[in-house]
Amino acid sequence: MTIASFVETIDGVAAIPSLPRSHAVIADESDADRFVLALLRACADAVVVGAGTLRASPAGSWRADRPYPAVADALRELRRRRGRPEHPAVAIVTSRGSLDPSYPVLERGALVLTTERSATRLRASLPAAAEVVAVSAGDVVDPADALAVLRGRGHEILLSEGGPTLLGALLGRRLVDELFLTLSPLLAGRGEAQRLSLVEGAELLPGARLAGRLVSVRRSGDHLFLRYRLGQ
Repeated sequence: MTIASFVETIDGVAAIPSLPRSHAVIADESDADRFVLALLRACADAVVVGAGTLRASPAGSWRADRPYPAVADALRELRRRRGRPEHPAVAIVTSRGSLDPSYPVLERGALVLTTERSATRLRASLPAAAEVVAVSAGDVVDPADALAVLRGRGHEILLSEGGPTLLGALLGRRLVDELFLTLSPLLAGRGEAQRLSLVEGAELLPGARLAGRLVSVRRSGDHLFLRYRLGQ
């Protein structure tokens, strides 16, 4: 199963590339949003992020105990009872291979999924702890190939935390089973600076219909927490 987790404003902004930790700003520093994210990570075998998300959160670890430390012990126990390692694996998808080798997550042993063209350069530049796997020929990582590599390593539940371009690639290939979407009460607006919507780089309507079935709605204050099962 592949699930995706995102937060967006009322007016549909999901990422502001020029703003560090824009996801936290968009979420309005919601404790409930952090709790949901921590729980999803605790249930995941691997967390999948794009290179843009890594650049936006250079100190990110994508561990389950980081977003909501108050329940860290309970989340570790959940993973133990499910027979999972203490932390989910972290997989970074990059086609161009432009990663800063000083990112801590690379030094902790992240898996880098890239193209055959970029793999050699990345192996030479990244820390030895990081594993580089060429999953696709050509200039772009095929998202289906990337997920197949992860499943081949026994990762059954995959959590995509973005960004919008990676989500667009996954949705374009019908590779996402469920979407957990936090609707923040904020309005972001759009000016000259680039602001990204939930799905970037994939054109769905009118040529392709992809709809979600609403599974649950939860509320915490002025935030809404929506869970959709995706299908045709």
